[in-house]
This record gives sequence, structure tokens and C-alpha cells, in this order.
Amino acid sequence: MLEKHIEAGKVLKIVREEVKDLIKPGVKIIEVAEYVEKRIRELGANPAFPCNISLNYDAAHSTPKKDDTRTFREGDIVKIDIGAHIDGYIADTAFTVDLGDNNDLVDCAEEALKSAIEIVEAGITTAEIGKTIELTIKDFGFKPVVNLTGHGFMPYIAHAPPTIYNFAVEKGVKLDEGMIIAIEPFVTDGVGKVAERGETEIYSLIRAKPVRMRIERDILSEVEKYKTLPFAKRWLKKAPDVIMSKLVREKVLRAYPVLSEVKRGLVSQAEHTIIVEDGGARVIT
Repeated sequence: MLEKHIEAGKVLKIVREEVKDLIKPGVKIIEVAEYVEKRIRELGANPAFPCNISLNYDAAHSTPKKDDTRTFREGDIVKIDIGAHIDGYIADTAFTVDLGDNNDLVDCAEEALKSAIEIVEAGITTAEIGKTIELTIKDFGFKPVVNLTGHGFMPYIAHAPPTIYNFAVEKGVKLDEGMIIAIEPFVTDGVGKVAERGETEIYSLIRAKPVRMRIERDILSEVEKYKTLPFAKRWLKKAPDVIMSKLVREKVLRAYPVLSEVKRGLVSQAEHTIIVEDGGARVIT
């Protein structure tokens, strides 16, 4: 199990560095997403979720549409969140590229992540991690996004306990040696909270059940291979919005709407997957 997490992390190390060079004004967003997903497969893993490319005040759950024509623009702040899995054992990493004048925001997320990793060892609590992240972010003069968190992993589940808040909490969960977690600070110059803004391109299967329409059956036959992991609508042959919404209402699929900073503050993100060890932490991404 541990080795499969580590191998997935090795794949992400490579992809993470390669994709940074692609993020430039004028480049199509969908080209970057498709490159990431294809490269993960070429290197022997599978995407744990669609490549998330969130711009400016969007923080998470943004992936391009099948016919997306958008390009990166001068001034964008670009979050890239990527995951890989081998037989359901996941690694997850994220970084931010600044195409404008927001270096401090990017540096803040990276420094918050670094500070958190430095204190991780067996026996520490998630409350201590959250406090360190919050203090680092506030030292830069920014705010943590309080309703986005780090997390643990389970087979074919990318977000599992323990929850790792990006701010101080009264009581946390003690981390044991061998636990695998993702620490994921989100930083903003806004108010520090995100909300759904309606657009949805990412879904996951809750449970397969008998459905009446042929197109519903076709969709379910396509998505069952992803088990409980998120998938992109653009990965499907046909996925009309009205049918996807129907499957969500019937609790067959779960929708992941784009999450945006509520006051349209800019958002940066940094993330690594780590193994908790006695006396420290090992970064695998």
C-alpha cells in the first residue's frame, strides 16, 4: 500500500515540474489539463481526479470543458492541483503560477506549506498544523481560506479523514507514524471563504442503481471504472447537462461545483502529500 502511494508521488513529481513550463499567456487551458492527465497515464499511474486549473478568485474544482477555448492571460494567478493513483492509492499535489504581480501571495502559500511540513512528526496534532499555517499566512498580511482543508486518503477516496484545517482549532487529531496526509494551504487577499458559483465540470459516482434512460445507462457504464474517484464531464462521450443534473438529483452522482472566493479575492494554493514518520515527515510529491 505504502509503495503504491510513493510510486504515485514519483509520477506527480515529474508531471509537476514539466507542467510549470507550459503555463504562459496565450496557451490554451485545456491543453495543459490534457497534458497533465495524459502524462500521468504515460508514467504508469492514473489521474486520481481531473486536473484542476483554477484562475484568480476561483480556488478549486475548476477543470476545462471539452470544447474550452480559454487561454491563460497576462495577470492571471493560476492554481494547478493534480492527483495520481495506483490501484486506488493516491498522491496529491498543487502549486500556483503567477502571471502577474502577485508573488507575495504565491510565496505565502508555499511558506505556509513549508512551515507546516517542518513541524510534522508522529504525535503532533492537526490543531498544531493549522495554527502554524494560519500564523504564517497572517505574517504575510493575508488570510487563510477557512473552508478548504488538507486531508487524509483512503483507497479510491482522495479526501478522507483527518481534516487538516488551515487555521487554528481548539482540538485536533493526533497523527500516527505511517499516516499519509496532504497539507494544502489556500491563501487569499479576500475575506477567507469560498462558495459554489454554479459551474460544474467534475463529478463522482455515489452508487450505481437502475436508471430508465439509455443515455443514463451509457454514462454509468463509462464512469464505473473510476469507482469513487472524481471524473471530468469532458472524459465522457456524451454528458448533457440536463442528464448529469438528473443523476445528481437522484443521488447517483455527486457534483463538485467550482469554488470561488466570496469577495473575489485572489487565491493561491500549495500542497504536498507526506508520510508521517517518527521525528519528521517524508514528502512524496
